[in-house]
Amino acid sequence: MTTRVLTETAASISELKANPMKVALSGDGEAIAVLNRNEPAFYCVPAEAYEYLMDRLEDLELIALAEQRKNEETVKVNLDDL
Repeated sequence: MTTRVLTETAASISELKANPMKVALSGDGEAIAVLNRNEPAFYCVPAEAYEYLMDRLEDLELIALAEQRKNEETVKVNLDDL
């Protein structure tokens, strides 16, 4: 069975156990696939890349919410009434 690896860099779980920081830094700021028996077990993602992904995900969720609300019925108000 073949499995897709979504990174350019991969390391074995044994390499990770032996020297975790060396493996983490070997991706030059990109995610690293950690393999167990030549299958991706998980991805090691640097903090900066993870933060970027979370910010991007939040942006996409907010865009979807704005698009949804754009089609809702509006209520007209007068600022003086507030």
